[in-house]
Amino acid sequence: MSFEPITGRYLNISVQGRRQRIYVEIAGQGTPVLCLHTAGADTRQWRHILNDAELTSAHQFFAFDMPWHGKSLPPEGFQTEEYLLTTDAYMETVLAVSRALGLDRPILAGCSMGGRIALQLAALHGDAFSGFIAIEASDFQPAWYDIDWFHRPDAHGGEMGAALVSANISPHAPQAERWNTLWMFMQSGPGVFRGDLSFYTRDDSLIGRLAQIDTVRTPVHLLVGAYDLTCTPEDAKRTAAAIPGATCTVMEDLGHFPMSEHPAGFRPFFADALTRMKVPADV
Repeated sequence: MSFEPITGRYLNISVQGRRQRIYVEIAGQGTPVLCLHTAGADTRQWRHILNDAELTSAHQFFAFDMPWHGKSLPPEGFQTEEYLLTTDAYMETVLAVSRALGLDRPILAGCSMGGRIALQLAALHGDAFSGFIAIEASDFQPAWYDIDWFHRPDAHGGEMGAALVSANISPHAPQAERWNTLWMFMQSGPGVFRGDLSFYTRDDSLIGRLAQIDTVRTPVHLLVGAYDLTCTPEDAKRTAAAIPGATCTVMEDLGHFPMSEHPAGFRPFFADALTRMKVPADV
């Protein structure tokens, strides 16, 4: 028998006055890194990083399922409401999880909608973190598809979501990891992917806040896959250019879900990003 070095725990917090039971996975020791999954998925996307012996020897990784995602159940009374993620609720959730875990200015690493909210937090709550790794993130990305297809009575929302995701996975991704990634979206709860995409494709408030980000105190590094159709390299470069002092790397051979779709290809880029999060001692 061989157990992986990942510990799963449940965390009880309050977000906007509602009790939330949050599932968290933890691995490693050292500098704390809080990891955010993409829309419609869960923390399984980060399993390869949490199993990386070299990275976890110097970093303690915390990856959690947002409410309504993975092992984090929706709040009581969810059956009478429509799930629509908002910027305020998202930021409050991340901050509440970080506080409840007792993290002292962790690095925040988020992908897709997680990368977008990382930049929002960099602008509005930068002092709560020591650096930001925004993966497949841009200032704003309007939908080039109808998000209602992901929650209709005449279509399977999970399979529709997986179809969209498949188009954003690099052709270089190993087949096993491509299908593991797609499976997470096929399992998504009814309306959850649509509710996440409502936030991702309709909230453009970050655009006017990018200049507020202080990269001297909290470094910002963007990572973007060359095969990402949703957040293209041009989108990420445009966003980085609007943040004084931010840096950006295009990841060849990768798509929109790099840590999940092609973990071996993603690792060197992520390891480099972690080294960029060190702030001079006199700041």
